[in-house]
Amino acid sequence: MENNVVPAQIEFRNVSKMYGSVVAVRDLALSVGRGEFLTVLGPSGSGKTTTLMLLAGFEAPTAGDILVAGKSVNLVPSYQRDQGIVFQSYALFPHLSVRKNLEFPLEMRGIKAGERLARVDRILERVHLSELGGRMPAQLSGGQQQRVALARALIADPPVLLLDEPLSALDRSLREQMQGEIKKLHEEFGITTICVTHDQEEALTLSDRIIVMRAGRIEQTNTPEALYDRPATRFVASFLGEANFLETPSVEIESDPPQPSGTVPMIRPERLRIAAATAPQRSDADRRQFVTGIVDDMIYAGPVRKYNVRVKNCVLIVREHVTSGQHTFQRGDEVRLDWLRSDVRFVAG
Repeated sequence: MENNVVPAQIEFRNVSKMYGSVVAVRDLALSVGRGEFLTVLGPSGSGKTTTLMLLAGFEAPTAGDILVAGKSVNLVPSYQRDQGIVFQSYALFPHLSVRKNLEFPLEMRGIKAGERLARVDRILERVHLSELGGRMPAQLSGGQQQRVALARALIADPPVLLLDEPLSALDRSLREQMQGEIKKLHEEFGITTICVTHDQEEALTLSDRIIVMRAGRIEQTNTPEALYDRPATRFVASFLGEANFLETPSVEIESDPPQPSGTVPMIRPERLRIAAATAPQRSDADRRQFVTGIVDDMIYAGPVRKYNVRVKNCVLIVREHVTSGQHTFQRGDEVRLDWLRSDVRFVAG
């Protein structure tokens, strides 16, 4: 093996899962490197949660093989798989204190009391809950319960961590805070982590690599930046963020080389520039394409202002960061949009 190749910690070898005649996961082939943070992203019914349940051992594959550290786990029950799991509902024991919740997985592994207490102290300090060890779960905020759930999953040093929609129950500010905390914990512990979510921002923030699933199959996989910037299909482009599809005849694309057959031109909203229809052109006009349109709507969202601009029969989304002294266009204004021709991507329709 070459030195720059990360050995696979987890492998799905042509795994399928059926519920009667319904195919939840179809012929899944996937390899996860040791220490990698992989996010499985997709809409409801895409097979992402079933994939996690198969790895956790809560479901058995109908066909194929799942390997962890090179060994098949198809017949290994969930409680014998050395992995930490954080559920969407946290699944803390309501009748046990925070400390007792954290001690439980160590007790199950036969770790002596002195070592259990030392480990609990260390992990409580790491997740900034040292003063709350005696509280019951019902006495904690949602963010604090999430920290306890993470600490419980990490305390036994498992080689694999599974996260099932871990932040969906939190409000936006707590979600952003916990994203940073999960990222720090992953860097510190270096545990191979698989996270299932439908939250695109969460996936982009946390992951080394993202898999987008659709109808039980992998639609595309890549790093967050590459997946966002170079989506392979119309589905991936529209699911992972917002996308403008430059449909003809409303917008005739100027491209070199020419547009590949069977594809649709796509550009992200933040790549478009908006200006008054009579404004002077930019100095790099020879590298840009220009169209004119009418503002259908303007949406103010704090640091970002979003415009919906009608160009013939097509509505294009423009997203720009708000700065002081910036001109704001209103509904009905005639505007000119432009973009670098090199920012256009061609995706399979």
